Amino acid sequence: MLTEMRTAPVDQPVSKPMQAILVAGSYAIWLGLLIYAAILGKKEKTYFYAFVIFAVGVGGIFEPLYDESLMLYFYRPGMWKLYTSFDIPQPVWVYSGYVTLYASVAVFLTRDIHHGITRKQFFKYAIVELLSSCAFEMIAINGGVYEYWGPHVFRIFEYPICIGILEMTQVMCYSVAAAHLRSRAVGVYPLLGVFVIFPITFMGANLGAGAPLIVSLHSPNPTNVAVTFGSLATIFMALTTVWGVSFFLPVEGQIALDEHDSGPKTNSTRTYEDVEDGSH
Repeated sequence: MLTEMRTAPVDQPVSKPMQAILVAGSYAIWLGLLIYAAILGKKEKTYFYAFVIFAVGVGGIFEPLYDESLMLYFYRPGMWKLYTSFDIPQPVWVYSGYVTLYASVAVFLTRDIHHGITRKQFFKYAIVELLSSCAFEMIAINGGVYEYWGPHVFRIFEYPICIGILEMTQVMCYSVAAAHLRSRAVGVYPLLGVFVIFPITFMGANLGAGAPLIVSLHSPNPTNVAVTFGSLATIFMALTTVWGVSFFLPVEGQIALDEHDSGPKTNSTRTYEDVEDGSH
């Protein structure tokens, strides 16, 4: 799984069939998620799920920061692009791709967190996110639309598995933070905070837990040993983050209060009042 060093991106023509599949497929998933969010929103009387989805899509605007840090390069010739930053062209499917990769799990996870979820169930979502990220990126990379061109190690079908772990980490962090915002927000406008939470958790996980990897990738003379050490350190930090975030889940079985509730809901011997004042 250790791979040959790559010192420059390969600017080959983008695969037009795969590009068309990504555009059509990812935007169709976005539409499907919005319909589902509308159904849930009507049932639960909230715009929260729609905001969660759009926040992820808008967050795709900042993709060049990720590309520059982790050495992702979209192929230019034949690309349907919107803009270029850091000399990296951004394809039109980045935003819908974000929704497909991240919001598709976040919508279901935030709903389960709101209604009560165990740490074991939380970790199952983490596995689902990791597998779906790997599947999406392996298909896109081997389909000929982009590559991770740096001296990454631990590649599976040309995909650095460390990247998938980072993506899983940021989705878990975003979902927990967004769910807590929902449980505390009164009215609609505070829920717009998810538009800020997403880029914070996205960059915090990828550039924070990913810092050892990023530093090793961008060193003047990267070696397999250095990048391997940086990758392992990043994997450890990412998995530790997910483990730690699991302790921020609401008390098992509790349902967050909202403006329509009249009093505390109990979970065995503990209530929301207990949680607020620290009682046991």
